Amino acid sequence: MVYPIIAYGNPVLKKKAQIIEKDGTDVKQLAEDMFETMHNASGIGLAAPQIGKSIRMFVADATPLEDEEIGEWKQVFINPEIVEEFGDEWAFEEGCLSIPTIREDVIRPEKVKIHYFDENWNEHTEEFNGMQARIIQHEYDHIEGILFTDHLTAFKKRLLKSKLTNISKGIVKVDYRMSFPAKK
Repeated sequence: MVYPIIAYGNPVLKKKAQIIEKDGTDVKQLAEDMFETMHNASGIGLAAPQIGKSIRMFVADATPLEDEEIGEWKQVFINPEIVEEFGDEWAFEEGCLSIPTIREDVIRPEKVKIHYFDENWNEHTEEFNGMQARIIQHEYDHIEGILFTDHLTAFKKRLLKSKLTNISKGIVKVDYRMSFPAKK
């Protein structure tokens, strides 16, 4: 099932998401739906708040990047907790399915250690680096109620203010279904 992507301005994107109880949500079906929604929008990561669900879950699939270092990497993260971020900080131009048409450099540490459950409720603690770490950090921010634009300088945010307002009103061209909080 393809969900509409929740656009910038919806309060669910700024709210810290809730822990998922093991018997409460069909995480396998939700993961499948999230991958389908993400692929439909040509994304490489999607957090549950981006489909209107304020729960601690995100999916990642870097396969479309065709990055030899990453290879095929498709993963589900349930109730993740970043244990440590480390390594050199590096800037990379990030975008977001909830904030279409805007891309800006975000500085993040190059490595991350994360504790999480997969869709079968198997527990993991793993380290990731490079693009995998960046995707995880970006999606993890979503479940913490943080958007990539929150990492920008006050000056950059002011420059983007009218574009962000237009996105919340649905005044943006996208080729996937979205839900806009301020659309009339």
